[in-house]
Amino acid sequence: MKKSQCFFLFILICSSGYSQNLDSLLTVARQTKNDSVKIRMFNKIAFSYIFNDTNKALKVIKEGKTLANEAQFHFGLTELTNTHGIYMDITGKSDSAGYYFEKALDMSRTHDFQIIESMCINNLGMYNWNRANYDKALDYFFQSLKMNEAIDDERSTASSLNNIGLIYQEMNLSEKALSYHKKALSVREKYNLENEQIASLNNIGINLKDLGRVDEAIITYKKGIALAKRKNNLIDYYKLLDNLANAYNVNGDLDLALQTYLKALDKPEGYESEQKAQLATLNNIAALYNELNQPKTALRYAEKGFELVKKYPEIELISADLNLTTAESYYMLNDFKKARAKRQEFITLKDSIFSETNAVAIADLEIKYETEKKEREILVQRAELAENKLTIQQRDYQIYGLIALALILGLIGFLFFNQQKLKNKQLQKENELKDALIKIETQNRLQEQRLRISRDLHDNIGAQLTFIISSIDNLKYGFDIKDEKLTKKLETISQFASTTIYELRDTIWAMNKNEISLEDLQSRISNFIEKADTASDGVQFKFNSSTSKMEQVTFTSVEGMNMYRIIQEGINNALKYADAKNITVDFSVEQGDFVFKVSDDGKGFDVKNATLGNGINNMKKRAQDIGGFLTLLSDDNGTVLLLKLKKHI
Repeated sequence: MKKSQCFFLFILICSSGYSQNLDSLLTVARQTKNDSVKIRMFNKIAFSYIFNDTNKALKVIKEGKTLANEAQFHFGLTELTNTHGIYMDITGKSDSAGYYFEKALDMSRTHDFQIIESMCINNLGMYNWNRANYDKALDYFFQSLKMNEAIDDERSTASSLNNIGLIYQEMNLSEKALSYHKKALSVREKYNLENEQIASLNNIGINLKDLGRVDEAIITYKKGIALAKRKNNLIDYYKLLDNLANAYNVNGDLDLALQTYLKALDKPEGYESEQKAQLATLNNIAALYNELNQPKTALRYAEKGFELVKKYPEIELISADLNLTTAESYYMLNDFKKARAKRQEFITLKDSIFSETNAVAIADLEIKYETEKKEREILVQRAELAENKLTIQQRDYQIYGLIALALILGLIGFLFFNQQKLKNKQLQKENELKDALIKIETQNRLQEQRLRISRDLHDNIGAQLTFIISSIDNLKYGFDIKDEKLTKKLETISQFASTTIYELRDTIWAMNKNEISLEDLQSRISNFIEKADTASDGVQFKFNSSTSKMEQVTFTSVEGMNMYRIIQEGINNALKYADAKNITVDFSVEQGDFVFKVSDDGKGFDVKNATLGNGINNMKKRAQDIGGFLTLLSDDNGTVLLLKLKKHI
C-alpha cells in the first residue's frame, strides 16, 4: 500500500469515528507497511473501540504498544499510553487511569511532544475531577488551555474549555459554566468534532436546566441524543437520556421522566462502561418513586446505588443525595431510626465536600491564568517595539555611519532603560491594585454565598421544622390519642425538631459573622443561661466576666461557635447528671490567654475510671480544632470544666 493511501485512511478514521467499520480498518492497519502510520492508526481505532467495545479496545492498545516498542516509535507509544489511561478511566479503574496518564505525561515531556503533553494534563484534570479533587482538576485544565494557546492549537482548546466549564458546573456557577461550554461547542463545530459536540450539548443542557430554562434544555438534550445515536456513542447516549429524564421531572412530567430514567438503565448485556454514572440515575429513580408514594420500590433502587458505592469507593462523596433520598423513604415507612441515620450520613458527606479554602484556591487559579495571559500579551508588544527600534537603528546606520549609530544606540538604550523602568513600576502598581480588587471581590462573593446559605437554612429548613412541630401539636390536640408510646414518640420528635431549630439558629448566627466579638459571645451565652435557668427548677446560675483587658478581642466564626458549643454542653451535662444546686460560668484572663470555666456543686464523678460519652469527646475535639486545651476536674464537691485558648491579649 502506498504511503499516500495510508495517510488517507488515517484521516478517514479521524473524521468518521464510530460510523466506520472498525474491524475492517483494523485489518487494513495491520497490513500497512509504514510503522508510524500503522501505530497511529492503532491508536485511533483503539480510541473508537473504547466507546462501544471495551474488550477489543484493550487488545488493540496492547498490540499497538508492542508494535511501537519494536519500531522505537516514541510518539506512537506515548499516544497509546495516554489512550490506555482513557480506557482505564472509562471502565472505572481510576487508580490505573491515573498511573497511565502520569506515565504518558512523563514520556511526552521527555521527548518534547507538546500536543500529547497537553492531552495528558487535560486527562489528569479529568482524573482528579472524577475523584472530587476540584482545585487540582481546575489547575490541570488551565495548564492545558495555556499550553494549547501557546502552540496555537485552537482545536485542542475545546477539551480544556469544556472541562473548565464542568468544574464551574460542580460549583453551581451555571452562568459561568454555560459560557465555557458554549465556547467549547463553537470550536468543536468549527472542526466538525461530532463526538465531542455530543458532550458539549449534554453539558449545555444541564446548565440550562439549572438556570430554569428547562424547555431549552430538553431541545438541547434531544439534539445530543440524535447525534449520539448516529455516531453510535453509547456512553453519552445514556448520559443524555438520564439528563433528559431530569428535565422531564423538573417540568412535572413524572411518567415520562420515569420511562426515560428506566430506559437510561436498560443497557446491552456486557456493557460495563460508566457504571459509576448510574449512581445519579438510581438516585433519581428512587426519588421519583418516593414522589409517587412507593417508598419500598424506591429503596430497591437506592440499594443498587449503595452497591455501586461499595464497588467504587471513590464516588462516596457524590452519594450524599442518595442518603437523603433513602432517609425520605424510611420516613415514609415510619422507620425513623434508619431515616435519621441516613440523614446524618447525608450531612457528613455534604460537610466534607464544602470547603471555603478550596473555593478560594480555585478562584486564585483563574486569577493566575488571566494574569499570565496578560503578561504574554505584554511580551508580544515589547517584541514588536524592539523590532521597530531595530528598523530605525538600521536607517540611522545608513545615514550617520558607524560612529553616529553607536552614539544613538547608547542614547536610545539609556532612554529605553529609564522608560522601561518607569513602565515596570507602573505595571507593578496596576497589578497590585488589580490583585487587591480581585481579592475584595472574592471575599464579597464568599460573604454573599454564606448569607445566601444562611437565608436558605432559615427560610427553608427552619420553616419545615416549625411545620413539623405544628403538625405534631395538631395531632396531639386534634385526636384523642390513648397510646402512651405513640404520644411519647410524638413528643420526642417535637423536642428533637425544637432542638434542631435552636441549633440551626446558632449555626446561622455564626455563619453571618466574619468575626465574633467577646460581647457577641457573652450575649449568646447569657441568652442560653437564661433559657436554662427558666427550664431548670432549683438550680441557680451565675455568670462572671472579667473583660477589662479583652474589649477588643475578636474570634473567628469557627472559634466562637466551638466555644459556645463547649459551654452549652458543659451546662447541659451539669443539669442532666450532677444534681447541682449552683452552676457558674466564669470568663477570665490568665497570663495573657483567654480562659473560661463551667463549675457546679453537684455530686461529681470519677474522671479516671468513668467511660467518657460522645458529649465530652465532642467538647475535646472542638477544643483541639480551635487550638485550645480542655481540662475536666471532678470530686465529691462538684465538677469543673476548664478551657484555655491560646489567644494572646
